[in-house]
Amino acid sequence: MNLTVHGRNVAISDRVQDYVDRKVGRLDKYLPRIREARVELVRRETRASADRYTAQLTIWASGQILRAEESSEDLFASIDAIADKMFRQIERFKGRRFKSKRRDAAAAAAAVEASATQLPDDSLKIVRTKQFVAEPMLPEEAAEQMELLGHDFFVFYNVDSRSLNIVYGRRDGNYGLLQPRTN
Repeated sequence: MNLTVHGRNVAISDRVQDYVDRKVGRLDKYLPRIREARVELVRRETRASADRYTAQLTIWASGQILRAEESSEDLFASIDAIADKMFRQIERFKGRRFKSKRRDAAAAAAAVEASATQLPDDSLKIVRTKQFVAEPMLPEEAAEQMELLGHDFFVFYNVDSRSLNIVYGRRDGNYGLLQPRTN
């Protein structure tokens, strides 16, 4: 597993690096196909000291992306919390994957994050562009991947309709599926 640790307003000392290596390295025995892991540690000056240190862990394993984020008043407590949260996500992911009826079609896409900002003169400006690989999967698998990432929508290649589709979370707690077509 290739592990990278980045810090924003946090010095990544040898002690912190070793602690992250030990905590995240344990996840490899629960999900041995982890190709890459990235830990981002952030320190913010907030009024609430309980949210001072934020740790985010992103794991890439066999086309799947798993992400966990936790905040606390102590850097090491945040690292412990993301390791525990990621363990629960791996267990949930493995349970869903092995219960799936059509495992052969499963492979998840990278996260899609695009944002457009409304400018004062009512003209739209694209402020970020992101490219990704749309992996083939079923709509149910795309909804699971969207939930694992914690996103509001997910773009994927639908193996049933053989087209690019979007699954999104609805306000009533259900999911919607957008299937574009041309005239």
